[in-house]
Amino acid sequence: MRANTTDGREIDLPQAALDGFKMRLKGPLLVAGDAGYEESRTVWNAMIDRKPALVARCLGTADVIACVQFAREHQLLLCIKGGGHNIAGLATADGALMLDLSLMRGVWVDTQRKVAHAQAGCLLGDVDRETQVHGLATVLGFVSLTGVAGLTLGGGFGYLTRRWGWTTDNVIGMDVVTADARLVRATSTEHPDLFWGLRGGGGNFGVVTGIDYTLHPVGPEVVGGVVAWAASAAPDVLKLFTTLAEKAPPELTLVTFMRPAPPAPWLPKDMHGKPIVAILACHSGKPEEGERAVAAIKAFGSPIGDVLVRRPYAQLQSLLDATQPKGRRYYWKSEYLARIEPALCERFMARAAKIRSPHSAMILFQIDGALNRLEDEHSPVGNRDARYVLNIGGAWEQATDDAANLAWAREAWNDLKAFSTGGTYINFLTQDEGPDRIAAALGKGLQRLGEVKARWDPENVFRTNRNITPV
Repeated sequence: MRANTTDGREIDLPQAALDGFKMRLKGPLLVAGDAGYEESRTVWNAMIDRKPALVARCLGTADVIACVQFAREHQLLLCIKGGGHNIAGLATADGALMLDLSLMRGVWVDTQRKVAHAQAGCLLGDVDRETQVHGLATVLGFVSLTGVAGLTLGGGFGYLTRRWGWTTDNVIGMDVVTADARLVRATSTEHPDLFWGLRGGGGNFGVVTGIDYTLHPVGPEVVGGVVAWAASAAPDVLKLFTTLAEKAPPELTLVTFMRPAPPAPWLPKDMHGKPIVAILACHSGKPEEGERAVAAIKAFGSPIGDVLVRRPYAQLQSLLDATQPKGRRYYWKSEYLARIEPALCERFMARAAKIRSPHSAMILFQIDGALNRLEDEHSPVGNRDARYVLNIGGAWEQATDDAANLAWAREAWNDLKAFSTGGTYINFLTQDEGPDRIAAALGKGLQRLGEVKARWDPENVFRTNRNITPV
């Protein structure tokens, strides 16, 4: 068996070593040709097509420890897969030992403490499903098929961010297998330097096997959904979005986007594929207050579709899943914004008009509120001056269309990045973005992250990520 090492060499792993490794694992160890190998190695973004030498489908923390030990013994390149949803495909690497955590999907809810413990293979929907039984939720993202571990280690934002901050602001503890194959607990009082680094510094410091989240009363019913108009209404809709966002209560989160209309049943068939503008809203407070808060959106102009209604919070959390299926080709560009300016709106509309794929979109997320009330130094995710996120979301089906769609996304970004705070969201960075963009995402925390890296992973065992070089 040929495999890659951390220093770029290719080595032969003896069969006896592999047999011994299998004996140390409860979950299966897969190689190319085995049933399940292709499913495990394949990630959400079809632009990423890498082939690990070995895939260990971990069933628990003991399996993770065994994997890190084996990798250290043979100097193997390690990669770690949770949900596999990262745009840059950081979960996989050619010739590596992949730790596939996707079978570790347990969620335990402590209603007295209002805390959920989620294993690292959980998807957002797994956590929402269990917490909503009790009318509770934590801050997660917008697509229920996203993995909680990757989302959280990179910061995380969603419908509840305006009320309770970044996802990582709601983490109170993590279980971590370190580079020397020890299991440690990271909290504000236990290994606080490691705890700080994990809350936005990515997968640089160990394998997180479980996360404890603070829970908040949400739902089970909220007011949420989408109202859409023909793209000709975009100037007025963007003004409406800006006006409402500036005065919205913390319970209300707004997102606006422009894209070709998808073939959704709530949109007229004669509009499918034609350019639209839409507002996505979530009011996570009392439903009657939510209905009043979104009334101006529902009454505005002449919508072509309206599914902004009372609905279960967990259903809203999966509303966008169909727009982000596994197996498409994805390429994003993203920036944080301090405000929505008229000049930005003009360029936003102009670039949306040049979209090359029926699946691509220009998106503005509102995130201001709780995250702005903490100091940058609170966690590495930083960017506490951000109030909106601009995402240029390229998505298409065929490799032959790569050049046109990449060019569209890059040109749109070059046109709009002048409005940036200078910061960007690390989870939205694509595979071709380098150290300057990591610095833009982590900013003031970069030096301290290097110090934490040097303490916990001096040999850079965990390197197939947005890597922080040990100092």
